Amino acid sequence: MAQGGAFITIEGPEGGGKTTQADHLGTHLRDLGRPVHVTREPGGTWLGERIRVLLLERTGSTAPTDPLADALLFNAARRQLVREVIRPELAAGTTVICARFIDSTLAYQGYGAGVDIDLLRRMNDAATDGLRPDLTVLLDVPVEAGLARKAPGDVTRFEAEYDLGFHRRVREGFLAIAAAESDRIAVVDASGGIEDVSREIARIVDERVLRGEPPASPVRSTR
Repeated sequence: MAQGGAFITIEGPEGGGKTTQADHLGTHLRDLGRPVHVTREPGGTWLGERIRVLLLERTGSTAPTDPLADALLFNAARRQLVREVIRPELAAGTTVICARFIDSTLAYQGYGAGVDIDLLRRMNDAATDGLRPDLTVLLDVPVEAGLARKAPGDVTRFEAEYDLGFHRRVREGFLAIAAAESDRIAVVDASGGIEDVSREIARIVDERVLRGEPPASPVRSTR
């Protein structure tokens, strides 16, 4: 595990339920007596939440944002989150669950928008000082089904500005990353019910991260 605590990320295309499943996994691990911090990208810090607005808000501008500019903003938020939250929590023995991390940048700005993958990997390495998740859960859902799940109020700039072809490339990118890093990434079919998906994620985490460790003493969890 990274620096004492486990670092788990939840990834996937739109509509997979990443935030919901991150919260459910946090509850599962707290019930086992483990300290947990649940966070998200972009966000999780004062700076990150403000960058989140810039990245996701539908502004009505007629000028599309350059995808490399998006990648730079995502990595600025990521750098602050890693330095301010993730590494300190891991060092304290806390399990960190993050909804989205480096794989989203590779999938969206790389596979989806065409920014050079090697360049994005170097940027990610600089932003995180090489930090990698112990486990990534990829919530896979067909593009049309995932987009249909989004409530009107939850539609971001990435749904508004990009077409189905972009989102299909994003999904294919996630699956390509998972195939290349199967030791780190577990693919979960997210098209089922929330509780069914939650149980499958909990099973994977118990097997691949906890590995039969006895429950810890009850502690107060962090958020």
